[in-house]
Amino acid sequence: MAQPSLPLQQLLPATSPLAFGCMGLGGSWDDAPYTEDHVAHAHAAVEAALDIGVTLFDHADIYTRGKAESVFGELMRRQPSLRDRIVLQSKCGIRFADDEGPKRFDLSREYIVAAAEASLRRLGTERLDILLLHRPDPLWEPEEIALAFRQLREQGKVLHFGVSNMNAAQMAWLGRSLDQPLVVNQFEMGLGHLEPIEAGTTFNDGQAAARPGSLAWSGTLEHCQQQGIQVQAWASLARGRFSGDTAKDPADEPARRLVQELAQRHGVSTEGVLLAWLMRHPARIQPVIGSSQPARIRACGDALKLTLTRGEWYALYEAARGRALP
Repeated sequence: MAQPSLPLQQLLPATSPLAFGCMGLGGSWDDAPYTEDHVAHAHAAVEAALDIGVTLFDHADIYTRGKAESVFGELMRRQPSLRDRIVLQSKCGIRFADDEGPKRFDLSREYIVAAAEASLRRLGTERLDILLLHRPDPLWEPEEIALAFRQLREQGKVLHFGVSNMNAAQMAWLGRSLDQPLVVNQFEMGLGHLEPIEAGTTFNDGQAAARPGSLAWSGTLEHCQQQGIQVQAWASLARGRFSGDTAKDPADEPARRLVQELAQRHGVSTEGVLLAWLMRHPARIQPVIGSSQPARIRACGDALKLTLTRGEWYALYEAARGRALP
């Protein structure tokens, strides 16, 4: 069993507090080839991310069916110095429906190795700084995963490993077979998805029944903190639910208004408030920016200018959950 990880910023000193998620690059989620317009779109998004100090770029082999990685690889080919300025992360383990079966998860040794090598080809690089397992596989065998990790590490193809969308028990079970600690767990978290926090605050209270999904997250944040695992939050901007001019769901209106008020009070963007709420947590959460719009990406940089007070943090939490705490 591996010992707890050092903080990601110590393992990879270039790692930034914010990450950029590349899911929106490459065009459509089909087999149509990417175009020069898609390359230009990716270039504008990546430059906006670099402008606010982002160095960690998050991919997955399935994003736009591989085109997100291919377009990013094209950017690195056109600007070779880019690779040395960034931390490159990708994910594997989700397979689309094909002749062998329906959409499924595959964490077999063979598939992890093949998927990582395919990502490296698309990105046009010799190594990934971090490889994450995208989803838990009911048929996984941790010993096989450990062999895949060891092979990729010894070949110099991947430096560090992590997971995505896994709870504390799953990380602990996998970790028993690894000789190198997991360094990242990426899962949905933010004002639009409170379950990882609700798992602790509504424990042993009837309010837990209002969010039954939170039960699966019991102890996950605590496990990550104890083991030095970097928490990365996807959907950190809540898909625009709280940062727009109007709330699509009336239930979101109180939180949306409070986000606007705090943005005006502190002279920052609404995106900055949303990300600052995550970053105020002692788990030192690294939000993943999911938007590929340059203006919105740059607005996210305001999160680095703001530290919410405990009162402000709880006010946003209560507004988003829609009721007072137990």
